[in-house]
Amino acid sequence: MDNNMMENAENAENEVNNEENTVSANETCEHCTTKMKERSEKEYKDMMNRLSRIEGQIRGIKGMVEKDVYCTDILVQVAAVNAALNSFNRVLLANHIKTCVTQDILNGKEETVDELVNTLKKLMK
Repeated sequence: MDNNMMENAENAENEVNNEENTVSANETCEHCTTKMKERSEKEYKDMMNRLSRIEGQIRGIKGMVEKDVYCTDILVQVAAVNAALNSFNRVLLANHIKTCVTQDILNGKEETVDELVNTLKKLMK
């Protein structure tokens, strides 16, 4: 089998694997909770705007790779995306603590503190 055929076979296999691991917006994966949160229109718009900017940055990085841009230039852009994601996480976490966690504690659901601790452990890896 020549290199092109092998590469095409690998790409097809990766696409199948990616489709199998994709979860639609209406489904939940095995790791996600079934809890929901209603967000204010402002909070929703702010989150979506941040995510759209991050998505644009990712597309920009992809374009840089396609154009064979120098490695360090790409790395700088990746660092910017990481910073944007960290900022998104800080805002989301702060809102979560101020709303969901606080409300659950007031309602006597102390297990929410354990959930928060586990979430913080995942964020700090």
